Amino acid sequence: MKVESATADTPDASGLKGRTGIRRILQAAGYSQAGLLAAFKGEAAFRQLVLLNLLLIPIALMLDVSKVERALMIAVCLLALIVELLNSAIEATVDRISLSLHPLSKQAKDMGSAAQFVVLSMIAVVWAVILL
Repeated sequence: MKVESATADTPDASGLKGRTGIRRILQAAGYSQAGLLAAFKGEAAFRQLVLLNLLLIPIALMLDVSKVERALMIAVCLLALIVELLNSAIEATVDRISLSLHPLSKQAKDMGSAAQFVVLSMIAVVWAVILL
């Protein structure tokens, strides 16, 4: 495993730590925006989930259901995006460490995929219970 150390050519992130106040909030928002953009550009699964959300959320808003049911229907859809972001982060981290095949790398990626499967199942169950 190759470990890179911080040098003049590869600065570390220590200079980004310790900021407070509105500046920190604005920087955090920028990092979040960059993460969303990276996921949308680089992850087909994330784009597919965005499209699914663009379909399901308006449907949830039009259905004759209670406010709590509507909120739950929308929340599980958004949860799928959150889990996909985390799954993509796991995959990127594993790939950053090494692209070689390793049982623990496979296990980490498979667990991220399993988490996404569970959330997609949650969407199906929640929507079915509310609508049927």
